[in-house]
Amino acid sequence: MALFAFRFFSPLGGVLALFAIPRYLGFLADWRRFRRAGGQAELLEFYPCLFDKTAATGIDSHYFYQAIWAFKRILASGASSHVDVGSDVRFVGMLTCITEVTFIDIRPLRLNLERYQGRAGSILALPYPDRSLASLSSLHVVEHVGLGRYGDPIDPDGTRKACAELARVLAPAGRLYLSLPVGRRTRVQFNSQRVFSVSDALALFDGLRLVELSFVDPGGMLVENVPANEVTLQEGHGLDYGLGMFVFAAPGK
Repeated sequence: MALFAFRFFSPLGGVLALFAIPRYLGFLADWRRFRRAGGQAELLEFYPCLFDKTAATGIDSHYFYQAIWAFKRILASGASSHVDVGSDVRFVGMLTCITEVTFIDIRPLRLNLERYQGRAGSILALPYPDRSLASLSSLHVVEHVGLGRYGDPIDPDGTRKACAELARVLAPAGRLYLSLPVGRRTRVQFNSQRVFSVSDALALFDGLRLVELSFVDPGGMLVENVPANEVTLQEGHGLDYGLGMFVFAAPGK
């Protein structure tokens, strides 16, 4: 119930607003100390940053670890070119340091970067022929397809169709680097995402071979190279799912 309340009301900012009230008092106290020490900061130039004074540096563990995980493996593969579909743009930008990158998204991204090309396209109809891509990634994307969150059409079967399309364009012996939320059971958290059991996630790619499975557990810890039948995802730390990170290979040489 606590998770439901947080998820349902957080778009209103209500939870953050309550925490912000005492932090404004601390902000004003710091401003007064700054002025007494001789600093100049005009009232109309206030820019309160109320949630950065923490005991430890925080990260979004899913996006932080998946970027490192995928980058390291694509680098080791020696791929001369790579296609990414809809992943975090910071990850895509870093990939251009090691290979030619084409980024596919329904919202085209135009960047002034060497070795980068952006193309408009849908994960449900990728602009490539069958079995044509040797190196492909889509991180934290397929679980959203068909829920309308990003303006895409409502489709209860959206994730399965997206995964089938990724498998369609993967070349023989090509590698697909994919991540999606994993938990103890499969369900829809409308309209944010779908969560899959590990077995159901693997079934989405039953025509491909699993090369590797790693995951970020609900506590935000990275666990690498785990047999699929040994993944344990105990709920905790405010989350009831983790992140599965899969390397799949297409049949071939």
